[in-house]
Amino acid sequence: MQLNELNLNYNSIAPEIIASITGVVIMLVDAFSKKGARRANAMIALIGLVAALGAIVGLWAAIGDSPSFSGMIVIDRLRLFFSIIVIIAAIITALLASQFLHDEALPPGEFYALLMFATTGMLLMAAAGDLVMIFLGLEISSITTYVLAGYRRRDVRANESSLKYFLLGSFSTAFLLYGMALVYGATGTTNLAGIQRAVAMGALNFPQLLFVGAAMMLVGFGFKIASAPFHLWTPDVYEGAPTLVTAFMATGPKAAVFAAFLRVFAEAFAAPTATGTGWQLHATWVNALAVIAVLTMTIGNVIALSQTNIKRMLAYSSIAHAGYALVGFVTGNFAPVGFYMLSYAIMNLGAFAVIQMLARAGDVKTQITDYAGIGFEVPALSFSLTIFLLSLAGIPPTAGFMGKFFIFKSTWEAAPDLRWLVVAAVINSIISIYYYLYPIVVMFFRPAPQNFVKPRVSGAVVLALVITLAGTFYLGLLPNSVFDWLGSGGTRPRSISQQVDR
Repeated sequence: MQLNELNLNYNSIAPEIIASITGVVIMLVDAFSKKGARRANAMIALIGLVAALGAIVGLWAAIGDSPSFSGMIVIDRLRLFFSIIVIIAAIITALLASQFLHDEALPPGEFYALLMFATTGMLLMAAAGDLVMIFLGLEISSITTYVLAGYRRRDVRANESSLKYFLLGSFSTAFLLYGMALVYGATGTTNLAGIQRAVAMGALNFPQLLFVGAAMMLVGFGFKIASAPFHLWTPDVYEGAPTLVTAFMATGPKAAVFAAFLRVFAEAFAAPTATGTGWQLHATWVNALAVIAVLTMTIGNVIALSQTNIKRMLAYSSIAHAGYALVGFVTGNFAPVGFYMLSYAIMNLGAFAVIQMLARAGDVKTQITDYAGIGFEVPALSFSLTIFLLSLAGIPPTAGFMGKFFIFKSTWEAAPDLRWLVVAAVINSIISIYYYLYPIVVMFFRPAPQNFVKPRVSGAVVLALVITLAGTFYLGLLPNSVFDWLGSGGTRPRSISQQVDR
């Protein structure tokens, strides 16, 4: 193959190039600077992330261009919107990290470098037009996140969290990679557009391998988004990891994996125009995801009711929110899922930002009872946490309400056969209100401790809270402006019975 046939368009990977080079620069600056002069790392990281965000916005005019690097990289609305979510999560994490690293007396250089490399992997996942690129981005993101989970090296809980995440993550990656190999064996290609053509035309070498491969990939993706029954790692890892890392893991990587998940199942495994193996595969994964969505929502919400640690509570909440996103996933329309992941990322990062401030160094105060009576002791933090919890519960006029509204509405209209799934999601949303309101009751209606010490809040943390609060209300009050960026989000397929009848 000649080089000109590869379409080496480096502009198409400008965000990834900027993020990775920024990580390298941070490592060099950290290596050649004195310990007292390493504060520049945060500024370099923020400049690199803002530049990467600008590169993503600049690619909007290139939507629809031919895939580059022999089909490895695509430029479409799905890629760009989910990339924006990843960058926003990274920017807020970088803002929060300055005080976290200072309070914990941890080295800043390695943290910001790992953050940039993790962001690079996530951006590659969102941009991937090939199974190989998805795997490459996933590994870059996963390995750096394993290290970040154990960044508090002298903390036994963080070490345990990192080890569990590494072992179980490696196991799930093996499922995903084996599934990719089987899909390649069935279709003769790893390119997602080629897989879509093979499935649509029925040009399969071994149809049985396609079903087995899709099932194994479903397991791998299910672990990464923390859907049931592949969610068991989530509470322990989220509780043991530093609060800031937990916030990042629950938002950025999850959004990137959802982008790759949508790319494979909603596009490569999309329903063809004629009956056959492709129709059977589409109907199978839609029905399987519907069942998984119900299990994920129910398990996450029911177990969250009994949690006394706020980080574990939000871990099970994260599981439930993955279930809500899967409700919109089954329609094949990425727009509601993209809006929901953006809303979830902003409100969840805001909640964890407040928890990080209140938990103090070492995460010593993460029990819900530790929040007793602080409502009027630290009103700015407590009222901010209240808004984020209400948004997570789906109370208007917040981003959480609009996210759920669009997810439920799109599924109700696009898939009449799956309206029972929307009913189950609404019931689960009602259940979740209890455990989101409980910390609010504790903060404002329980007596405060006599020796309460107000936490120090840096300017960077204040800026992060302002961004997340503004985003929570903006997405709740003016969601249409975001949907204008999302566009149509893809065609909405008819219900499964109507599709099979054809």
